[in-house]
Amino acid sequence: GPGQAAMYAGLQELGVANGEDLKETLTNCTEPLKAIEQFQTENGVLLPSLQSALPFLDLHGTPRLEFHQSVFDELREKLLERVSAIALEGKLEERYKKLEDLLEKSFSLVKMPSIQPVVMCVMKHLPKVPEKKLKLVMADKDLYKACAVEVKRQIWQDNQALFGDEVSPLLKQYILEKENILFSNDISVLHNFFSPSPKTRRQGEVVQKLTQMIGKNVKLYDMVLQFLRTLFLRTRNVHYCTLRAELLMSLHDLEVNEICNVDPCHKFTWCLDACIREKFVDNKRARELQGFLDGVKKGQEQVLGDLSMILCDPFAINTLALSTIRHLQDLVGQDTLPRESPDLLLLLRMLSLGQGAWDMIDSQVFKEPKMEAELITKFLPMLMSFVVDDHTFNVDQKLPSEEKGPIPYPSTIPEAYTKFLQENRIACEIGLYYILHITKQRNKNAFLRLLPALVETFSDLAFGDIFLHLLTGNLTLLGDEFALEEFCTSLFDGFFLTACSRKENVHRHVLRLLLHLHHKVAPAKLESLQKALEPTKQSGEAVKELYNQLTEKLELRKPSPAEVTETPSMELPLPTVPTPASR
Repeated sequence: GPGQAAMYAGLQELGVANGEDLKETLTNCTEPLKAIEQFQTENGVLLPSLQSALPFLDLHGTPRLEFHQSVFDELREKLLERVSAIALEGKLEERYKKLEDLLEKSFSLVKMPSIQPVVMCVMKHLPKVPEKKLKLVMADKDLYKACAVEVKRQIWQDNQALFGDEVSPLLKQYILEKENILFSNDISVLHNFFSPSPKTRRQGEVVQKLTQMIGKNVKLYDMVLQFLRTLFLRTRNVHYCTLRAELLMSLHDLEVNEICNVDPCHKFTWCLDACIREKFVDNKRARELQGFLDGVKKGQEQVLGDLSMILCDPFAINTLALSTIRHLQDLVGQDTLPRESPDLLLLLRMLSLGQGAWDMIDSQVFKEPKMEAELITKFLPMLMSFVVDDHTFNVDQKLPSEEKGPIPYPSTIPEAYTKFLQENRIACEIGLYYILHITKQRNKNAFLRLLPALVETFSDLAFGDIFLHLLTGNLTLLGDEFALEEFCTSLFDGFFLTACSRKENVHRHVLRLLLHLHHKVAPAKLESLQKALEPTKQSGEAVKELYNQLTEKLELRKPSPAEVTETPSMELPLPTVPTPASR
């Protein structure tokens, strides 16, 4: 049948008899048994010592096929070992010559399932498989599938579209994994999006698969970077920037110098990676990073496009922003102005290069963005004054109160501050990280004071997923405040609900927060929130799913009429921070 034919495909070209030949011999002969014996002798295993042993096997009822099959398997194993050995011995030209000859002889049998592994093994060890053979493999889906990655790389490097088809589902998977973490139902201040170390992240499935596909092939590496740039431009999704850095560092971990040495971002990324690991840019590394930026030579400005993409990685931005907040606090203690701190200015320079990545790659104008003087002379001193307000208030609280009564916490913010958050991207980023900082310190007063400035921010950054993911995590530390009407009104009505109807992601984050903290929220407030957050016809599946989960939880909480009359039992307040042991 046709299946049989495929199994022995290509034998005739090599002058080896197959089933068709036997059929022909038997059809045209007078003594079939003699003919079979002759066919067996001509095409059997030609070892004199076997001639006498075969009848013995026949006596034991072992079919000849089984015997031949076991001999064949044994030989194939030996041949595979031999091919791998040839690939390592003798002079380069000689060993490749041997393998090429072997490929020439065996390629016509590539469709035979029994021989295919040998042919594939020969190709795998050839640094340059002849073009003609590659074309034949490419044209046949099953052969292409069966190929070793070493052979596929040779096919991909001249077929960008085919390589794109292989890479594309991996990139989709990567983005999805990031979004799943940002929207995860586990809300915690200890374990968030930025918790895993760079080394751990690089062990992820997608990064590992891409690293394996690229091998040491610079051309394929460049193609992947081109895909990432294109997708970043098309979607503005910053997770592509993370992948750009992770891929380079994954090759760095494996010491693939063929690629690391030609990527001009390598040393910069390596240094920044160490900062991300520490979640802080120390002075020594700051000098090193500055050296790289100052070292960009005339005519090589294009490297700024790549560096900006590395700096636009949310893990880099997170590290730079946290370091900026820490520097500002130190400056308050030292009574120093922002413009007098070179370290702070460098952090701002890198933040602004990272935040300008999209514009730079889009416009193809490779120069560092201009830093607005007012950011340094007006905005940052304003943030420092907020830090001072907190110190003053705390000291005031400790002083014995005189007749005039306690001094209230400042409740207004300068109009200029709100304007900065609306109009200046870097100011906005730093302002958001300052809010995260005071929330983490459980500073309710400062939080309520600055929250109104977040309703309108540059490019709606305050309603971005990364910020909301971190904010919801930090808000768990203020859990007890949710019992207060005023706090809830400021947070929900004053901030979250202003965007829920126009931004699906905000709707999701609020529901995540309530799923976690509903038992802390004042009952009357909870009821009105449940109404306000009801999904509309336009709502996506994720919102509906979360809303249903919340509704179920609240149903379970409703006391039965009998319980209401009883006196409430004394409940011990639960600690709001999960202790490491309980994780």
